[in-house]
Amino acid sequence: MNEKIKPLDPDMVACEVCLKEIPLSEAKSSEASDYVLHYCSLECYAKWEKTAKQMKN
Repeated sequence: MNEKIKPLDPDMVACEVCLKEIPLSEAKSSEASDYVLHYCSLECYAKWEKTAKQMKN
C-alpha cells in the first residue's frame, strides 16, 4: 500500500521529490485535479516535471 508521509508538525509539508520537510508557508505547490503537491525548491519541481513528462511519452 502506498502510505502518505505525514510531517510531525502540521505546519510542515514534505517535498514531493526529496521528502525534505519544509514550512507550508515556504513551499512551492502544484495543484492537480484531486490533490496538491509541494516542492521545497524550483529545482525539485523541475525534477518532478521532467519525470512526469517522460512518463507520458
